[in-house]
Amino acid sequence: MKKLKRKKETAGVGLNGTGSVTRETNCGRKQKLAEIHQALFSDPVDIETLRRAAASKGGLLTNDVRRKVWPKLLNVNVYDLPPKPGRDVRESHKDYNQVVLDVRRSMKRFPKGMAATQRAVLQEQLTDIILEVLKCNPQLHYYQGYHDVAVTLLLVVGEQMALAMLDTLSNHHLRDFMDPTMDSTKHILNYLMPILEQVDRELHDFMIRSEVGTIFALSWLITWYGHVLSDFKHTMRLYDFFLASHPLMPIYLAATIVLHREEEVKKTECDMAMVHHLLSHIPQDLPYQLLIGRAEDLFRQYPPPLLAKRATLQSHKSLSISTFQAFQLSTLHQRPNSVLQRLTKERVSNSRHASRHSGKDAAPPRDRGQRWGSGDRMVKMAVWGLSATLGVAVFAVAQTALGWGPEVLQQLF
Repeated sequence: MKKLKRKKETAGVGLNGTGSVTRETNCGRKQKLAEIHQALFSDPVDIETLRRAAASKGGLLTNDVRRKVWPKLLNVNVYDLPPKPGRDVRESHKDYNQVVLDVRRSMKRFPKGMAATQRAVLQEQLTDIILEVLKCNPQLHYYQGYHDVAVTLLLVVGEQMALAMLDTLSNHHLRDFMDPTMDSTKHILNYLMPILEQVDRELHDFMIRSEVGTIFALSWLITWYGHVLSDFKHTMRLYDFFLASHPLMPIYLAATIVLHREEEVKKTECDMAMVHHLLSHIPQDLPYQLLIGRAEDLFRQYPPPLLAKRATLQSHKSLSISTFQAFQLSTLHQRPNSVLQRLTKERVSNSRHASRHSGKDAAPPRDRGQRWGSGDRMVKMAVWGLSATLGVAVFAVAQTALGWGPEVLQQLF
């Protein structure tokens, strides 16, 4: 196996057993929080420091920090949020029934011990923000697993911010998954084997012989691992990383997970069902920080352009990949929240002053009509539709991986 190149990190951890480990760890945590705070208040916001913080040890540390940093990673103006979705978003929405079914199945995604009434409120909000994004973006198609991304955002940042972030993610990082067919998603999955081939040819060849394919990683990819991890802290840690990274980073992480389990895989019978069963069940005690570091190393050593020819089995253009550079550049010139708040207050004040002199009612400080209120109300049916070329066996695998019921398979056929 070709060893991954990784520089040793100086952890600065005391070894005298007198408590210095805890003190130095706390010191490092405080320093990181100070650096994040300084980056947030820089003008423009120091987005590169925030990205490094999100990927480095511990990620963004707390949900309070995430609520401040996640919007910046996606260039979301916290003082220019969409209004809360009205219940009219559900009227005649073709995806409504499927979204409700998936949201009802999402009980395990909520913290244990949460009151049933509180969870019910959050599930209603989850349904509404998903349908609102689809209504405002008729080019996007719902897929099962989308709600796993949405619920993670909702639990961390709340309804309105989750709506704004989900809209941005749906048009960038998740865009390929929201096509009417699975062609774009298959294209992303196709990067997995070339990565394995570069690092461990023996493991790659074993998986080719087993004919396991890449469908075992489908739910990892389209839910950003939210569907397969039982501990929410691990999910949030990965979301820190993915929000700060290239859209293909989840597939690089998938490669590191497979490589990490190399011995287990090779000891398994070289059979599609056996290998798929092993790989589709992610151990809950994986060393996530180590895997994140290795995924970054793989991305640097084998960047997407190097693998693109092997991954592209047919002529195909990934919207997530092709728009990422422009999206990343758009995040570099954000104003800190303190400045945005002052500008918002000034805009509201000027608007009210003008209305008093004109005798007209004050206009709202912002008009999201064209951005959030327009669009075809009859959003096209989400045709997640695993294409027929994948075969009936793949549908059975997908049913197991994502918990798809018989009613979904009937829709797909």
